[in-house]
Amino acid sequence: MITVLEAKNINKYFKKPVLFHVLKDISFKIEEGEFTSIMGKSGCGKSTLLYILSTMDTDYEGELILNDKLITNRSRDYLSYIRNKYIGFVFQFHYLLADFTVLENVMLPAKKLAIKSLQEIEFDAYEKLRTLNIGHLAKKQASCISGGEKQRVAIARALINNPTLIMGDEPTGNLDSYNSENVFDIFKRLSLEEGLSLLVVTHDKDFANRTDNIIMMEDGRIVTNSRQMI
Repeated sequence: MITVLEAKNINKYFKKPVLFHVLKDISFKIEEGEFTSIMGKSGCGKSTLLYILSTMDTDYEGELILNDKLITNRSRDYLSYIRNKYIGFVFQFHYLLADFTVLENVMLPAKKLAIKSLQEIEFDAYEKLRTLNIGHLAKKQASCISGGEKQRVAIARALINNPTLIMGDEPTGNLDSYNSENVFDIFKRLSLEEGLSLLVVTHDKDFANRTDNIIMMEDGRIVTNSRQMI
């Protein structure tokens, strides 16, 4: 199998107000098409780990490999480029720009990446929206659609640059059960049909139990990784 993301012996320290070892020797792999969830109590280091894996935090020890390339100790400009090109993000809150249309919101990461024409980006954005059954919302203001629709728009935005990996931080945490199920079904379909890898931090046990692998964290360590037990 193709390894999309690998963490090797990741350690993270908070240095103020006192030295605190927050992540302890974290190692695991995400393969192509795998849907992995990270679980653990609040304060166990889940979000800190996700911040490092997303290349936003570069102050850590160990190695991070994305698509077979070592990305530890690379420049911020390089990390910004690969983050936009290869990683899509879906958060608990959608972070859509309220004054922009749905279509304009979805187009934003592709415009930043700037490797396609505006016409190509608009076409791709429409296609992502249609794939998620919300093409009819394209011209609506982002402020005028429902919470569940906003999260699907956020997923379309995450997909616009055809990433190899989607990272989610509590992507269903602000949704009712119906819309949570919709988000899970979308993620599962992306994994099975598109071969997309997904790594999602969640407190939702029902959500996690239906993913391919569960990484359980406690006090800054991985205590179980279901993939390693397969």
